[in-house]
Amino acid sequence: MHRIGFFVCHGYDALDLAGPLSTFNQVATAAGQTPYDLHVISRAGGLVLSNAGLPIETKPVGRRTFDTVIFVGGDIAPMQTSENVAIARKLGHRTARVASVCTGAFLLAETALLDNRRATTHWRYIAQLQSRFPRVRVEGDSIYIADGRIWTSAGIASGIDLALAMIETDMGSEIARSVSRLLVVAYRRPGGQSQFSAMSQMEPDSDRIRIALNFAREHLAEALPVERLAEAARLSPRQFGRVFRRETGETPAKAVERLRVEAARLRLQDGSEPIEQIALAVGFTDPERMRRAFVKLHGHPPQSIRRESRFFGNR
Repeated sequence: MHRIGFFVCHGYDALDLAGPLSTFNQVATAAGQTPYDLHVISRAGGLVLSNAGLPIETKPVGRRTFDTVIFVGGDIAPMQTSENVAIARKLGHRTARVASVCTGAFLLAETALLDNRRATTHWRYIAQLQSRFPRVRVEGDSIYIADGRIWTSAGIASGIDLALAMIETDMGSEIARSVSRLLVVAYRRPGGQSQFSAMSQMEPDSDRIRIALNFAREHLAEALPVERLAEAARLSPRQFGRVFRRETGETPAKAVERLRVEAARLRLQDGSEPIEQIALAVGFTDPERMRRAFVKLHGHPPQSIRRESRFFGNR
């Protein structure tokens, strides 16, 4: 029996708790046995209100021990009281596997458990986490990260991805796959998968800029100078460049580079094409240009994406 504690604070997010909790709970149906002993815990026990006003009954941490503790995200300020940090530090040091969902990473960071480790959180709070905790190696473009015994995940639904990855580690891929079917969710999104797409990140207001971006995405293997994109948007190059930057926050060239990196990343994860072939297929003139673009946008080269994908695929 593997005991898991879900640590919640006042203002917790209900989905940050319910997603991974339900995922582990479904293992009993998928495996025909009950390998996980699940507990919702808090510093003092009793009713704890979510940030939507949903109360949940919790058990006090006390002297309880767990095999895994998951710090549930929610409102950041209430979870960072000195009492919560002290309890989290004790739990973190005496538990074999520690994890956070969404902003729960802030509580973990307060305990110094994330110092010199790779970690992630919801994209909205990436800059804040890195600024407040410079010793943490924050990676904002991952849905979850496992660095040794410490796991962190991005927002909301990524808590389910994290739980499925843990189940796969504990019980194998077939059980994890069965659980994903029961939950009607995608099975095993790689931890390094982007939290959001390049297209959704830019979110232009006007139809003309959206048309240009769609045109670029459909013609990545071809040369895409600003004149060609402006023609697709039916604007002059000068007007197009000005409107594009105003609506997306970056130049057309940088946007095209981002789209090419995203397309390359998906191909790196999904297959075994040579990196040189992928670079040409998405419009980079050579692999070195693609490598520099990956390092600039994600902090690591394309080879690391390929290695991570193979690791998860072989588990």
